Amino acid sequence: MKESILKAQVLVEALPYIRKWAGATVVVKYGGSTRSGDDELRSTLQDIVLLKYVGLRPVVVHGGGKDISRMLEKLKIPTKFIDGLRFTDAATMEVVEMVLGGKINKELVNVIHQLGGQAVGLSGKDGHMLEAARVKSRTGQDIGFVGKVVKVNTRVLETLDRDLFIPVIAPLGVDKAGNTYNVNADEAAGSIAAALKAEKLVFLTDVPGICKKKDDPSTLIHSLKSKDIPKLVKRGVLGGGMIPKTDACLTAVRAGVKKTHIIDGRVPHALLLEIFTPQGIGTEIIP
Repeated sequence: MKESILKAQVLVEALPYIRKWAGATVVVKYGGSTRSGDDELRSTLQDIVLLKYVGLRPVVVHGGGKDISRMLEKLKIPTKFIDGLRFTDAATMEVVEMVLGGKINKELVNVIHQLGGQAVGLSGKDGHMLEAARVKSRTGQDIGFVGKVVKVNTRVLETLDRDLFIPVIAPLGVDKAGNTYNVNADEAAGSIAAALKAEKLVFLTDVPGICKKKDDPSTLIHSLKSKDIPKLVKRGVLGGGMIPKTDACLTAVRAGVKKTHIIDGRVPHALLLEIFTPQGIGTEIIP
């Protein structure tokens, strides 16, 4: 009986947050680095199904860099990085599209359905959702079919929302000539959140959040204003894979997204802790 009462108390404590966020759009960027097994995958997607059932409108954007690297190695296609970006020639682009738009995307959709949700797998090519333009590396070198989002067409997402489906999006872009591009998943998530005027943008990562000292969770920064991000980059607090995430957060908040979050997706039910508890976890970035 005590355990049942405790469960009821947890639900009551979550009620103000459920009421507050009912009808709100939440874009969740799910990265492969947070997934160490099937249990972790199911836990995360279970949170997303629950969000849908209590009245929120989750949109999932996923990456898959490690899976792409494994498949390229299996097919004996050389991998080359220029200024930290994967050089994506035509052969590599075929593998990127196969892994992101096929293997990973469909796996996530399948698990959501197993957990009682309804999802539709998409790539940025569907409905020309993510219009992209070819970019060069930071030092001006050609990096092949790597693109930057220039426009988000939200019509297909709005249609799915009306029909109560959870969109699961692979970060592939397309230009007006029909060329396909590999788009950074963090950037795609930020651009989609901005276009949808989402209430929240949440990055599930393999770190506790933004820390003043790298690898020291005790120095976690719980809340940041967007204007402080460039200062942290200059001081070296932010670097590597955190840069595209904070850039995406800035894109989102400048477009009207009220809060962005960088949280540890390895923590069981991290998404629910962030949205439905007063203390939350990780780092929030606000305008």
